[in-house]
Amino acid sequence: MELLPLVILVVGILVLRGHNLRIRQLEARVLELQNALAGKVPTAAANESIPTTDSVLHAAEEPIEDEAKAAIEDASETDIEAPALAARSTADTFEEAAAPLAGQTPAQAKESLESTIGARWAVWVGGIALALGGIFMVKYSIESGLLSPGVRLVLAALFGLALIAAGEAIRRRAAPVLNNAFQNAMIPGVLTAAGVVALFGSTYAAHAIYGFIGPATAFILLGLISLATLGLSLLHGQALAGLGLLASMTTPALIASTAPRPWVLFGYLVLTWLATLLASRLRRWLIAPSLANGLLSLWPLLYVTFSPAVDLTPVKLSMLAMIGGTIFLWPGRYPISELVGEDTATALAEDARPPLGAGTEWAAFLVRQPLGMTLTAAVGALAVSLCLITYSLQQGYPIVDATFMFAAIVAAVAAFGAGRLYAAWATILSAVIAVVGASGVLTNWIAGLDAGATDGTVSLQSVVLYELLGLGALFVLIGTFFLRRFARQEKAYAALWSLVMAATPLAIATISFVNFGNWTLDWLHGLYGIGLALVLIAVAEWQDQQAGEGLNLPTNILTAGSFAAAIFALHTLAHHATATILLPVLGIVYLLAGRLRNWPVLPWAMVAALVIAMGRIAWQPTIVDPSELGTTPVFNMLLAGYGIPAALAVVAAFITRHAPSLRLRNALQALACVLVLLTIAILVRHAMNGGVLNDAVPTLGEQSIYTLLAIGASATLMALDLSAASPVFRYGGMALGVISVVMILTLHLLGLNPFITGESTGRIPLFNLLLLAYLLPAVAYGGLALFARNRRPLPYVSMLAVAAAVMAFAWATLSVRRLWQGEYIPFWNGFIQGELYSYSVVWLLIGIALLGLGARFEARSLRIASAVLVFIAVVKAFLIDMANLEGFLRALSFIGLGAVLIGIGLFYQKILTRKKATE
Repeated sequence: MELLPLVILVVGILVLRGHNLRIRQLEARVLELQNALAGKVPTAAANESIPTTDSVLHAAEEPIEDEAKAAIEDASETDIEAPALAARSTADTFEEAAAPLAGQTPAQAKESLESTIGARWAVWVGGIALALGGIFMVKYSIESGLLSPGVRLVLAALFGLALIAAGEAIRRRAAPVLNNAFQNAMIPGVLTAAGVVALFGSTYAAHAIYGFIGPATAFILLGLISLATLGLSLLHGQALAGLGLLASMTTPALIASTAPRPWVLFGYLVLTWLATLLASRLRRWLIAPSLANGLLSLWPLLYVTFSPAVDLTPVKLSMLAMIGGTIFLWPGRYPISELVGEDTATALAEDARPPLGAGTEWAAFLVRQPLGMTLTAAVGALAVSLCLITYSLQQGYPIVDATFMFAAIVAAVAAFGAGRLYAAWATILSAVIAVVGASGVLTNWIAGLDAGATDGTVSLQSVVLYELLGLGALFVLIGTFFLRRFARQEKAYAALWSLVMAATPLAIATISFVNFGNWTLDWLHGLYGIGLALVLIAVAEWQDQQAGEGLNLPTNILTAGSFAAAIFALHTLAHHATATILLPVLGIVYLLAGRLRNWPVLPWAMVAALVIAMGRIAWQPTIVDPSELGTTPVFNMLLAGYGIPAALAVVAAFITRHAPSLRLRNALQALACVLVLLTIAILVRHAMNGGVLNDAVPTLGEQSIYTLLAIGASATLMALDLSAASPVFRYGGMALGVISVVMILTLHLLGLNPFITGESTGRIPLFNLLLLAYLLPAVAYGGLALFARNRRPLPYVSMLAVAAAVMAFAWATLSVRRLWQGEYIPFWNGFIQGELYSYSVVWLLIGIALLGLGARFEARSLRIASAVLVFIAVVKAFLIDMANLEGFLRALSFIGLGAVLIGIGLFYQKILTRKKATE
């Protein structure tokens, strides 16, 4: 008895196949008649009138009806259902014959309110009234005690059969034109639906309320009624199919079972779904299969959630059957123009809203598209796949089996997205679910295992890893299949699949390595990354040859994916200094490959490699373990870890100096500059701190070296810009100059000043810390300002000149204090009278020197600095010297100040007189 629905379905399919062959013969005959009629229609060029649609239909009606009658007679000899099917095929054939001819008529006028109420609403309300009337009659008989329960159920069943028979009788007499005009309010379909409700309700009441029949009998009867309803829907339309489908899918929930059988349950559900799909294929329905996909996807979720014992194998197979049916049966290979019409297909291709009828909402239109079928199938299957993984992690179901089922379903959805262009979104969705599911398995299961796992557990881990990595490889295989078929005509979709087939396996492998990999040496993930890189670059080469000239986005995306996979493999097979050094080497390989293939992404791989190498340096500045670094200055692992990437960056910038891409040149030049400066700075830091790299505040001597490096780098970039103009060199050099000035203001003069910190300045009178921290930067700023003169903006040059003057002033002032105070010159030691007088003398001398230099080089900024310095000396004389100096020193201070001011005035008078004379 349990196999009876399957036997009936198989027999029905075989019978239906025979009728399909007959229908095709009739369609071929109708096509011949259409061609014959089209040949007889006069053309407009002959200025003859075109016959109306009605006349053509009458001309075609007779031979078509003869063919239909022959089909009915032949089919009636086969079985009892054949007349109905043949009649329906006749109506369909007649409609197909009339469709191209009717297309010549003007657009149909909008239906009137009278027609809507009288011809449509009345039918639906009448059907509901019939169903309610049957229910009320049964209710009355129960309340009055007129009939026994058995008699009531029999009468209800007979009433349902009578309604179905009445619907069939009216359908046979209805004209095809009436069917077409009111196809969503067909009286035969409404009567049949009411009869089905009566049959279904009486059968269920016989089981659940009165207990006349057992669960097995009730299940079989309800299933037969549901499947019969689906069969009748071929004659009465999609609404009846939806009713039969809903009844079929709810039957297992209505019949309680003490021993659930998942194979029987999902076998029945799949057969019901398959029957709906076949009916939808025959009638080109779009809503009923969407409902079928949604209901079939809902059952596994209910089964896994509420069943005490779960077998996931039939769940997996049901989802695979659903995806397979959607791929191959319906909508299958049918073009979108055949599914939704030429106008709609054209509008979709142009990314525009298709033409809609009056009163039709956009949401309602979307329901009719293949999107509804594909969305419910793919989303439902992927939701079930995640449910399988979740159930396995929470309830202890074998994780290997659950992972395999998950991978199979996701791969099937990905194949669906690759094989059918109308399911492009399934590609993205399957990739996201693959990564999410793999992350859930690896994070919540493998990463949570005990470190001291047994050999069996380790083997289990390997199997799960192989399954997930294999899922990533399947995406590459499916993507290659898609590119082979559709890459030329579907450019945007090809780019999408190129991204998916590169990113999905790499994401899964990365999650696997982070959670379970050996961070020292992992051959499994390393070989996987190498293989992925080689396959992607090979597919990119093949794709480039197929696409021809021009920008080939899939090729560049695949090449970028190959580079990313190579970087992943490098990190799994090497660590510390080796990975940091080999990263730019890998980038150079791709950069040189750009000379063989004109793919824009190849040289940018070097930029990415240098950026990743800098990220590794930021993550581990010591390159190796700090205990392995050593204290030898310069010649240590820092030189290799920083120097080799810097050298390769310089080489890359030199190779691409004539590249057409300005952004590429600028990026490589900037990275080369940064890495060279970083290399020198880190070596200085290591040498100045006794071979230790830490976060300690640098001393004034170390900071002075950094300042000098910045000034030197600014001059170097300026020289490079003068030889080979580049915005990187130009603005980079100016930025370094500004940064160095900020450093002297915040660190040399304030934060690290020995006058404030009390740091030792050294024992040697001249060659000490003050020379390194103040005098050398002053000379460097002066030389840089002179070099930048007439080559850089005036404000920038003036800033450098003022910085030189400030540093010279600071060196002279601090040197005077060291002369009087000794090695340590903190402010808390106080001042000596001779020291105060010396400041005035030195400041005035510096002011005079700056004035002379300003006049010699016509540098207004130096003359202004001189004036400021002299003003400071004047203020000091009147405020400090007058109060603190005594006797001879006070007099000498003011005499010297007066002489200097008079000399300066005389100097300016001569300059002004000379200017007026020249004018």
